[in-house]
Amino acid sequence: MNLYFTAALMPSIVEDIGGERYYAWVATGFLMAAVIASMLVSRLLSVGGAATAYLVGFLVFAAGAAVNVVSPTMEVLIVGRVVQGFGGGLLAGLGYAVIRTALPARLWARAAGLVSAMWGVGTLVGPALGGVFAELGLWRWAYGLLLAVAVVLASLTRKALPRTAKSTARPSPIPVVPLVLLTLAASAFSLSSTVAPGVATTIALVVGALLIAAFLLAEITGSVSVLPKLTYTRGSGLTWIYLTVAALCAGVMTENFIPLFGQKLAGLTPLAAGLLGAALSVGWVVAQLFSVNFAAAGARRAIRIAPLLLTGGLLAYALTQTDDASPALVILWASALFLAGTGIGLAFPHLSVAAMSSTDDQAEGAKAAAALNTTQLISYAVTSAIAGTLIRLGDDSLVDSARLMTVGIAVLTALGVATAVLATRRR
Repeated sequence: MNLYFTAALMPSIVEDIGGERYYAWVATGFLMAAVIASMLVSRLLSVGGAATAYLVGFLVFAAGAAVNVVSPTMEVLIVGRVVQGFGGGLLAGLGYAVIRTALPARLWARAAGLVSAMWGVGTLVGPALGGVFAELGLWRWAYGLLLAVAVVLASLTRKALPRTAKSTARPSPIPVVPLVLLTLAASAFSLSSTVAPGVATTIALVVGALLIAAFLLAEITGSVSVLPKLTYTRGSGLTWIYLTVAALCAGVMTENFIPLFGQKLAGLTPLAAGLLGAALSVGWVVAQLFSVNFAAAGARRAIRIAPLLLTGGLLAYALTQTDDASPALVILWASALFLAGTGIGLAFPHLSVAAMSSTDDQAEGAKAAAALNTTQLISYAVTSAIAGTLIRLGDDSLVDSARLMTVGIAVLTALGVATAVLATRRR
């Protein structure tokens, strides 16, 4: 709900406190903090158990929301979003971490589908409430509501979960070097959206790409890594599973900017623009309701067709962007985004199960499951930063910005066509 709140509110926030050049930083800051926090999940579980870990996550998230409520400038808002990201990263990581240890293997697909389907709650509630607050000019109250919800859930956590149960698994060392390199890479990509177009933008993008390469090198050669070491083992299918997850999740980042395009290009109200931005996730949730029951053969087909549906939907949305869009065209946009989302929903539960089943070692399997969330967050953070740059390259034409951003992301999702085939090879 927090992500959709922010996407629906951002046009109103920029109009109130300025900082349009930092538009993408609001999402990137949140997501990079979430990546770092996800590395602390196992440590929190081993020290205090699930109840304490969830309590910390909710309270940190609430603190970030409090900063957002009083933010006088975009810079302060970004700080609040970073704090929120730490809390959100803990909460999201905990959701995946308990599946493999708490449930039998026959329920993993349903459990992964349920965790992923919680996006559906945010899809329905977030854009609607965020749009209402935006139309009333009360965007700060929206974060006040998130603050209240987090406090209520924190109080329920202590009643719902055991206070003494702790994880018996030994927490792994924090991969400091890879995390630093990844954070610097996302920062470089984000910086490219704020500098003058041309040489400076090119330099920032090249630096970001080099830092991503350095991150991967540190992952492969280092003693500790962000993703399980099995990811980098020759012959492991986990590599292609994670790359396919990353490609699919890249498409989700269009949602951060669609409300802006809906308001500016089609004259939609903040509420309608927020709902348009959620069309992709609606497709994700609806398709997932059906795909969780697929057998093995159907699951392989779903994974292979997913990137094609996602890429096709994004390209259809991009190529139909225009000024003064008619209601019929807006419906076409929503349909294209819904189609894109169905690709993600068809494949995602089965990619989750494939990662969990990649090894018979319980400890490594738990790491592989938790790393699904980390992979999502990394993809979100890097893609969000790149999207901000692509929008900036559109210069003064919002139509060009919308097309560049969506086509650029579609190029990333198209890479998933190849990785999906490799991820579903029989072994």
